[in-house]
Amino acid sequence: MEFATEPRRGGGRALALVCLAAVIEGFDLQSAGVAVPKLAPAFGLSPQQIGLFFSAATFGLIFGALIGGRIADARGRRAGLVVSLVTFGVFSLATAMVSTFEQLVVIRFLTGVGLGGAFPNLVNIAAEAVEPSRRGRAVAVMYAGVPLGGAVASGVAMTGLHGDDWHTIFIVGGLLPLIIVPFVQFLLPPLTVPKTEKKSSTAALAEVFAPGTLMTTAVLWLSFFLGLVVVYLLLNWMPQLLVSRGLAKNEASLVQVLFNIGGVLGGLIGGQMLDRRNPLGPVALCFAAAAGALLILGMLPASLGFMLLGGALVGGAILCVQAILYGVAPQCYPLAIRGTGVGVAVAVGRLGSIAGPLLAGALVAAGASSSDIMYIMVPITLAAGLFTVLLLARRGGR
Repeated sequence: MEFATEPRRGGGRALALVCLAAVIEGFDLQSAGVAVPKLAPAFGLSPQQIGLFFSAATFGLIFGALIGGRIADARGRRAGLVVSLVTFGVFSLATAMVSTFEQLVVIRFLTGVGLGGAFPNLVNIAAEAVEPSRRGRAVAVMYAGVPLGGAVASGVAMTGLHGDDWHTIFIVGGLLPLIIVPFVQFLLPPLTVPKTEKKSSTAALAEVFAPGTLMTTAVLWLSFFLGLVVVYLLLNWMPQLLVSRGLAKNEASLVQVLFNIGGVLGGLIGGQMLDRRNPLGPVALCFAAAAGALLILGMLPASLGFMLLGGALVGGAILCVQAILYGVAPQCYPLAIRGTGVGVAVAVGRLGSIAGPLLAGALVAAGASSSDIMYIMVPITLAAGLFTVLLLARRGGR
């Protein structure tokens, strides 16, 4: 029996645990950015080596999403989450012990595999912990933990709580997931696919691309890719773009904190919109608002007050629509292939997380201003919204 077809006792506990895990994931995702100002001089890293250090984790996220989604269907959502938490916990701790650049890249890649594997399981557990009519809200509540963890990491960077020691951020980021593993193992149900419905990896992928689901899969992939182009462009380039407009580095960090806090609130709103009886209009409005927020940020005067307002507005709007996408994904596939389907979609989306920062770098090299980059993201956001609305329309509005 599917976990979400009838609300089960312990659904609230399951949602609380995945929210906590999502906060830890958000913290670990941004830990490298917090550590790199101290880490780079310690290893004598060039800008190209710093880029490789960041990219290693991103590629790990892609492989991890594929592996984690498959474990979710084959061994259960709980098993997939536990394996992922242990993986990124252990390798985050190992990051603090490396002595060469080559070790740093390999270990960061393996950390990314664990982080990537966790997310499809978090999405599926949240969706299956509640009745179908509340899935959007449940996934949004879980996803809100990611920017909350990012805000904590940004706050650590801004206040210098990690001191002059770059090791600390990775030690904390490694211990936290390992601490919650026993709670996940003993307080969550296994959340397994019934034996009679389990499929091999080949059969699961074949069903994801079967004629009846192929169009849904393609549209979902496009939505994820375009959405994460915008999200990761902003996460990686917003501080530099703000500094180029005249803000001090600590002021740009403060804007980044508010971007994440706005994202927490925006994600919760997105889940509410997705669970409406007819979500097409509200979801379309959310994407339009995200495009409008980017326009506003591009036009605002470059003062701290306006940038704080714009950063919070953009964070709320952009992460609102991203929460909608994550809420839609588990509703696109039946239980037996849901982990695989969501995992592959998340992996494809991670390609957007690579393309976004590269796009920004190319635009800056070509002479684009920070406002120009905000304007260029508007049609990308609207295209993601169009594909999402099409996806909902194909599913009869829900």
